[in-house]
Amino acid sequence: MNRRFFSTALALAALSACTQTPARPYLPPSPVDRLGSLMEVSVVDRATGRELPVYRANGEYWVAGRPGARYAVRLRNRMGERLMTVMSVDGVNVLTGETAGVQQNGYVLSGGERADIAGWRKSDSQIAAFEFTANGNSYASRTGRPDEVGVIGVAVFRERVAPPPPPVPMPFPRRDGYSREESAPRGELEARNKSMAPSASASADSAAPGESSAMAQSRSQPAPSLGTGHGRRETSYVGHTTFERLRSSPDEVVRIRYDSRENLVAAGVIPASPAPRWPRPAGPSPFPASEAGYVPDPPPRY
Repeated sequence: MNRRFFSTALALAALSACTQTPARPYLPPSPVDRLGSLMEVSVVDRATGRELPVYRANGEYWVAGRPGARYAVRLRNRMGERLMTVMSVDGVNVLTGETAGVQQNGYVLSGGERADIAGWRKSDSQIAAFEFTANGNSYASRTGRPDEVGVIGVAVFRERVAPPPPPVPMPFPRRDGYSREESAPRGELEARNKSMAPSASASADSAAPGESSAMAQSRSQPAPSLGTGHGRRETSYVGHTTFERLRSSPDEVVRIRYDSRENLVAAGVIPASPAPRWPRPAGPSPFPASEAGYVPDPPPRY
């Protein structure tokens, strides 16, 4: 009995080894739509309202744009606090037009707020739309700065928040129900108030913040590019606010590169559509010869 059971177990083990699932073929990673942990960043096609897929290749993130299409950079604050974003397109600050640097002005978003940055800021009420265009037509190239065309950058800063003021001390009540100040002579109370007045005004003056100015994005719309052009004027309102950065270096930097779909397929960033497994025949023809006639004689045997 033991021998029979042992041989049966070996047969079952051999059968299971033969029926193992074959290894799956490699599939390239599927694209994502958004990047960033503090500030969620995506690129939106304004014609369709859809976020463009973001492809990862060789440590870079890429989106494919259509020449002539308008786009926007969509920001969503994932934190419960205010964040400041210094944003650049093609190496140019979208708010000020300067060659971009992380210490420049940017947009401030409240906790959980979302905004679509749709163009170059022209005033508190107008933008020039972002448009995907030929490299030489981009705003950066037309202003003599073609070296960084093809990249979108978002530098995110957290805010330095002043500690809350200490609680105001309450007067200590006497056992008979009256406070010490109530029991003090009136002249003494007035003298106390006068002595306290200068220090209060001095503390108010010192509390006035000397913070650098930033701009808050209230609402905006979207736009797309290969180099990014200086498109048509659109209405987009912003307000002004103050923001003190928690540190001088960004807490997060999101970088997205872009080009035409054809170029990204050629570079291997976007997988090419697979070729069919076998060529399909045209199919059998019911009438392969179209000439009319009668049945001919067969060839001679010898």
